[in-house]
Amino acid sequence: MVAYRIVSGMQPSGRLHLGNLLGALENWRTLQHEHECFFFVADWHALSTNYEDTHQLREYVRDLLVDWLAAGIDPNRATIFIQSRIPAHAILHLLLSMITPIPWLERNPTYKEKQEHLEGRDLSTYGFLGYPVLQAADILLYKADAVPVGKDQLPHLELTREIARRFNHLYQAVFPEPKELLTEFPKVVGTDGRKMSKSYQNTINLSDPEPVVRQKIKTMVTDPARVRRNDPGNPEVCPVFEFHRIFSTSTVIDQVSQGCRTAEIGCIECKTFVADAMVARLAPLWEARNALLANPQRIDEVVEPGCQRAQTISQQTLEEVKTAMKI
Repeated sequence: MVAYRIVSGMQPSGRLHLGNLLGALENWRTLQHEHECFFFVADWHALSTNYEDTHQLREYVRDLLVDWLAAGIDPNRATIFIQSRIPAHAILHLLLSMITPIPWLERNPTYKEKQEHLEGRDLSTYGFLGYPVLQAADILLYKADAVPVGKDQLPHLELTREIARRFNHLYQAVFPEPKELLTEFPKVVGTDGRKMSKSYQNTINLSDPEPVVRQKIKTMVTDPARVRRNDPGNPEVCPVFEFHRIFSTSTVIDQVSQGCRTAEIGCIECKTFVADAMVARLAPLWEARNALLANPQRIDEVVEPGCQRAQTISQQTLEEVKTAMKI
């Protein structure tokens, strides 16, 4: 396998949940053993949609790092850093914004989608329109060979490549064009049956203690056709069964599927099975998380060398950019 330099980040916009673990962190944990990885806390990106309320931002940054480390992101294998600690991100963002045509940003497929989705927030800001340029700066600053993305994120990565091509054409070849590292992110349902999302308030958070996790599962929606205990159900339309597919053994999955269809087991029993499996999967993470919270200086010990390495590499790239632009 060819070893790539990989860059990926995550916004500290709230508590991390199962969707973040299954969709990103577990993939990062695998990638760090095969590639040179740079994982950063995108706190400046969080301002693009949450600029009005920043009072919990530092807390979210720290919680994010705790969850990353507890989930197995290894500072001895990956460079872990905080975006705002590296000024070169902002400088390269500024320089790239000078050459990025506005229509490129306006055609961003998530530009209008997010404006419609995040009702009640004024997103008519330059920061929100231009966040893909900052995203491009994040990637190009480390000359990433590849970026792990889902199919829905491909337009964002293509914009990064377009910006790199435009810079290389106008000045000189500084930036490689990063490839997509397509990742099949599993669909993780929330407690209400919709996609798990902080904005829907339907998450099971990595920081939730076991009693809270069990209570959230207990209140989950199930097959609406199962009104009474002896009504047969259809596990294919039940959000709880989606969790069985992720967390339970094949034996339990078969047992639950058959028991639901024949009404041999009820929804309470079904939820207990999946809660047991989920708790078993999360228990090592909770143990690691508690150890980190009991030793908070460990977070600083991890982040400091990561920030120093990111600072060194980013500064080297920025000097190349300035030379190319003759500034």
